[in-house]
Amino acid sequence: MMDLEYYYGNEADQYSFYRIPKALFTDKRFGSLSVEAKVLYGLLLDRMSLSIRNNWLDKDGRVYIIFTVVDIMATLGCAEQKTSRLLSELDNVKGVGLIERKRRGQGKPNVIYVKKFTDQQWAKPQFKEEETSNSKDVKTTNQELPKSQANNTDKNNTDLNNIHLSIHQDTQKTTFANSEDKPTKKKQRMDRMDKMDAYRRLIKKNISYDTLVHNHPYDQESINGFVELMTEVCCSTRDTLRINQEEMAAEVVKSRLLKLDSGHIEYVLECLNQNTARVGNIRAYTLSALYNAPVTISQYYTNRVHHDMAKGMYDG
Repeated sequence: MMDLEYYYGNEADQYSFYRIPKALFTDKRFGSLSVEAKVLYGLLLDRMSLSIRNNWLDKDGRVYIIFTVVDIMATLGCAEQKTSRLLSELDNVKGVGLIERKRRGQGKPNVIYVKKFTDQQWAKPQFKEEETSNSKDVKTTNQELPKSQANNTDKNNTDLNNIHLSIHQDTQKTTFANSEDKPTKKKQRMDRMDKMDAYRRLIKKNISYDTLVHNHPYDQESINGFVELMTEVCCSTRDTLRINQEEMAAEVVKSRLLKLDSGHIEYVLECLNQNTARVGNIRAYTLSALYNAPVTISQYYTNRVHHDMAKGMYDG
């Protein structure tokens, strides 16, 4: 058990928290929702602030979020099947209608519309009742937003997620559409550093970094380079990234990199160590090797076994 400190005075106020609307627990319309689905709705609602910052609006001015299944799995620490079930509990097809998912195709990630948890008849007294208290949830979902192009490539800070950017934001969350308090360059740098730290921790966890370095002490510098390269890519604001000399959707690349484990890293290390050809752009070469690892690892080891058997290195 961890030996943690107590809170004294108002120390808890210094942290940011996910917000889950009380209505999800008190309104009988949401009685069928599991607690985990309610937590997920809180995460999705929190992501709205990132969408507002990036002007992620459709042609009708509706705010949408980008939060992939992989990112949700990483945030909640659950498997893909459970993540899909929780999304189904929330969506408008099989669930209560708190979210609506839309496919975009062409390698682009699906978008999610987070819908209001209040209806018009119920919302008015809710606003009045909480006017003097902390009604941030209602204000966030009822914010009027200007119409804008949905994909603003200059501000496309991808989700991932963002383990997320919204975790590290100030507790006072306002939309910049109706405020002149735009983030300063210093705050933007701090937000990016926080985001990179979060991705770095996630990537190290995915690849079992400590065990990997322990087993490959002479390759620690290369492993650190892999981690930093993947972190930079996951924090990239570009719509596309160049892989295998082709432009690919950034979200697809990020999703693939976040699936890498220690076995993939060991495989890439082995391939790079065996390569004797001169590499002109080592960064691009390494990124392509990392991206291709989940697809090529099986064929590589199968081929090596067949080669060793043909050379009589296995007794059978």
